[in-house]
Formats: sequence, structure tokens, C-alpha cells
Amino acid sequence: MSGDKRSLADARGSERGCSDVLAYFITFHTYGTWFHGDERGSVDPDHNIYGTETLAQDGNKSNFQKGRLNQPPILLDDNQRSIVERTINEVAGHRGWVIRAINVRSNHVHVVAAANAKPEKVMNDFKAWATRRLAEAGAVKKGSRV
Repeated sequence: MSGDKRSLADARGSERGCSDVLAYFITFHTYGTWFHGDERGSVDPDHNIYGTETLAQDGNKSNFQKGRLNQPPILLDDNQRSIVERTINEVAGHRGWVIRAINVRSNHVHVVAAANAKPEKVMNDFKAWATRRLAEAGAVKKGSRV
């Protein structure tokens, strides 16, 4: 409006290989730190539409999932958080995706990314490569779930 002559497609990033979606807001947690039925709320494939209800609190479901852990929960330290952030930026650069914002915390990651792929692929690529790089750096045990 204020003299910006870029097209809407350019403003959205699609001229750089990104979709017509402005960006995806992707959040994922580290292993064993958040469960379905948790009092904080959670989503699953049937409960993940913006503005709709999340899964109901269910202590039995949450406790069942906690009991199924095959390793201790993962909390990222400063070095691990740095590796995850660097890896997400590298993956995005390699794929032609644009990172608009990123925040790697001890038990979860927030990423706002413009991408020419479905959000599930974007998230899975970020998670897989971050886990791989953490193991390569000796920051987690090889074969562990992160």
C-alpha cells in the first residue's frame, strides 16, 4: 500500500520456490516432554485445525504414554539448541525454504517457515536432520529419539 510494488506472490515468497502460504508456524517437542492428554493440551491428526478444540485432558492417557518411554526425556542444553537451530537453517537453505523466525527451547522448537512443501514434510525434515546432526556431534547418543 505504501508504494511497495512487489507482487503478492513475491511478498509471500513463492518467487523463491515457496508456496502461496505466507508461512507455516511449526512447533514440535523433544522426546518425552509432552503427551497426549496432558493438562497443557495437545493435538493429533484429528484435532489440529486452528480455532478448534485440542485433545481433552486425560491423565490415564498421559500416564500410559509416560510409562511407555524407552529412554529418559530429552532436554536440550545450549550447545544442543545451537546445533538444532543451525541445522534447521541449513535444511531450509538447501530446500529453498525461508525461515521467518526460529526459537529453539529446551523442550520444544518453534519455526515459522515459508516452504513449497506440506507442513508435515517441513517439520519431519527439520526433526530428522536435527536428530542426525546432534548424533554426529556426539551431543546425543546415536540411535536415541530426540
